[in-house]
Amino acid sequence: MVEQDWLSERFAEHRVRLRAVAHRMLGSPAEAEDAVQEAWVRVSRADTGQVENPGGWLTTVVARVCLNMLKARGSRREDPTGALPPEPAAGPRPADPEDEALLADSVGVALTVVLDTLAPAERLAFVLHDVFAVPFDEIAAVLDRSPAATRQLASRARRRVRGAAENSAAARSRKREVVAAFLAAARGGDFAGLLAVLDPDAEVGEIHGAEAVAAFFSGRARAARVALVDGVPAAVWSHRGRVAAVFAFTVVGDRITRIAIDTEPDPDLEVVHLRTGDEDRA
Repeated sequence: MVEQDWLSERFAEHRVRLRAVAHRMLGSPAEAEDAVQEAWVRVSRADTGQVENPGGWLTTVVARVCLNMLKARGSRREDPTGALPPEPAAGPRPADPEDEALLADSVGVALTVVLDTLAPAERLAFVLHDVFAVPFDEIAAVLDRSPAATRQLASRARRRVRGAAENSAAARSRKREVVAAFLAAARGGDFAGLLAVLDPDAEVGEIHGAEAVAAFFSGRARAARVALVDGVPAAVWSHRGRVAAVFAFTVVGDRITRIAIDTEPDPDLEVVHLRTGDEDRA
């Protein structure tokens, strides 16, 4: 009973980290919780007499469970479970360079997407080493490979993640420029400027065609601001410190093809206001 109490206390002590590991590995909150529960079933039956590093041992057990789940998912040819949800935010906040760097980091939607393209062993090696700083010799024991082979798996995964992150960052940067140009033209009543960033078949609700959309927005959107909404460039209009409307833009190439306006946005959206030169002058 004393050993079981000790094990239960250690598991509770490390549970947050164990769930974080499973979440990064599996990309799903529900599956992460299942993995942690399965890990508890396994460790509760194990002999802990030789365990000197409870945190490392528990991480290894969770990693093995996740590896099995990833292999089973691949054998069923299931679709990815989706991107990691952002941490809830209390409300809009101004961006500083550190905020933008963090939001542009690969750990987020871009990382989850590219992780779903990796083999289970590559995914485990990268997540455990690069995200959670687990030594390669411990990861090698989980994968039943040599530390050198495990290092190569992580290196290969790292190159793919880095490439995907760079592509994603470039796309976000360009979309932000298009959204900023659209809002500047709308506020200034610049009809030609609006047409320059609108696709000929652009639409907003029941309004179709670039000229109709430009006419609708020309001279409007004066209070809208460029923002990252859940990490995606968009525009928001706030009232008394609360986001009252979100403008989501579909951009193909350098042109806006669709604008969706949500006047009842989720209060847990992660909203980071971004400064533009035009807004400073407004």
